[in-house]
Amino acid sequence: MQHDNTMPVTAEPVRTVICPVSRVGDGSAHHFFGYYNKPVWSADGRRMLANRVNVLQGELGLHFAAQVGYFDMADGERFHSIGETTTWNFQMGCQLQWLENTPSSVIFNTRSFAAKDAYADFGSTIVDLDTGATRTLPLPVYVVAPSGEYALCIDYDRLQLAHPTIGYFPHTPRQPLPLAPADEGIRRMDLATGKHTLIVTMAQLRQLQPVASMERAFHWVTHLEIAPGSARFLFLHRWTECIDDETRWLHRLFTVNADGSDLRLLECGDHPLPPLGAPPSGIFDYEKAIWQLSHPTWRDDGHVMVWGPHRAQANYHLYDERTGQVEVVGRGVLNENGHMTYSPDKRWILSDTYPDDEDHRLLILFDTQTGQRIDIGRFYTDPALGKINRCDLHPRWSRCGTQVCIDSVHDHERQLYVVDVRAVVGHPAS
Repeated sequence: MQHDNTMPVTAEPVRTVICPVSRVGDGSAHHFFGYYNKPVWSADGRRMLANRVNVLQGELGLHFAAQVGYFDMADGERFHSIGETTTWNFQMGCQLQWLENTPSSVIFNTRSFAAKDAYADFGSTIVDLDTGATRTLPLPVYVVAPSGEYALCIDYDRLQLAHPTIGYFPHTPRQPLPLAPADEGIRRMDLATGKHTLIVTMAQLRQLQPVASMERAFHWVTHLEIAPGSARFLFLHRWTECIDDETRWLHRLFTVNADGSDLRLLECGDHPLPPLGAPPSGIFDYEKAIWQLSHPTWRDDGHVMVWGPHRAQANYHLYDERTGQVEVVGRGVLNENGHMTYSPDKRWILSDTYPDDEDHRLLILFDTQTGQRIDIGRFYTDPALGKINRCDLHPRWSRCGTQVCIDSVHDHERQLYVVDVRAVVGHPAS
C-alpha cells in the first residue's frame, strides 16, 4: 500500500539569492558537458571534463566531431584534448564520465567498426589522463557504476529512432527495428574485460504487467542511473505508437539489481492520450507535460526521486523502492519538471526549469530541512536553437557541495559556468 507524505513549507516558501557565476576557460571555442547526473569535477577538484566544438549549433551527423577533454582548473583553466568522437549530442554529450575506482581515468563513447554481436558502429574508450594510455571496449556506455566495475549499455540505434535528441547516428544502414525484441535491452559490461551480458530485455518489459497501450507500440529504455552502492539501478521504460508526438509517449519507472534480478515497478505513467493530430509546436511542451515521468535520480541506495504523476498529480516524488511508500517533495514550490540531484550531504536538491515565457531558465536549490526553495540564478536561452541544439542547464554538484557547474548559452556562446553556492548552503564538510 502506498502513502503520500508532504514536507512542511516555511512561511517564506520561495526566496532569491543570486549566486556568483563565472565562465570556465577562455571562450576560444564552444564547450559543454552534457547531462546532469554525472560528476564533472575530478576527485581532487583539479580537472573539469568537457566537450569542445567550433560552432554554437549545427546539424549533428556522422562527420560532426567533438573534441573530448578537460579543463585544468589549477593551470589557468587551460583545455586539454584527449581525443575526439562522432558519437555525441548536445544533451548527453558522449557520456563522458570518471571511473571512480581509477581517479585519473575517464570513459566516453566512440565510433567502432569492429565486427561484433551487439551495437554495431558504437563502442567506448578509456583514457588515463595521467599516462595517456587508452583502451577500447566493445559497447557504448550509458552510465558507469560508482564502484568502477561495470557499465550499463543500451542500443543507441533504438534511442536514435525514438528520441534523436539523445541518440547517435549510425554509420551503416540499419534494418527496421522490431517493437520489443527479446535480444535487445540493457546490457551489463565488465569494464576490466569488456565482456557483456543482456540482463533486461525489451520483450521482458513488454510482458511484465502489460497495459493495453503497449500492444502495438515501439518500446525503449532511457535515463539509467546506478545507485551509490552500485548494487541496483533505475531506468525508464517508454513506449508509443506515435514516436513523433512526444505527448503520446508513455512511461514506467523501474529499479533492478545490477544482474537483472528483482525487477521492481515503482510507477506506471500510462494515461489517457490526447486526440491524434499535429504534434505540439512548442519545443518544451513535452518536458512540461504533467503526465511525463522524467529525470529520476537516487537520493541514497533505497530512495528514488522523479518528476511525474502519482495518483494523477504531478510533483517531485520520492519513492522508497523497498516499501513503495511515496512522498511529495516541495509541494507548491517545486512545481515544474527539472534536472534534479541531491547534494553530497543529501540536504539540498539542485534543479533547474525549462524556459519561461521570456526564454529564461531558473537555477534553484531546495532545502529538504525547511521546505524552502531558493532561486540562485536566471539564464537566457535562445529559442532559435530549437530542440536538437538546445542547451539545458543540466546542473551538477561539485564533490564538496559548494559549487555547481552548468551548461549555458546566456552569453550567446555555449560554455560551462561555475556557480558558487556557499552563500546558500554554507561550507558543508566534504
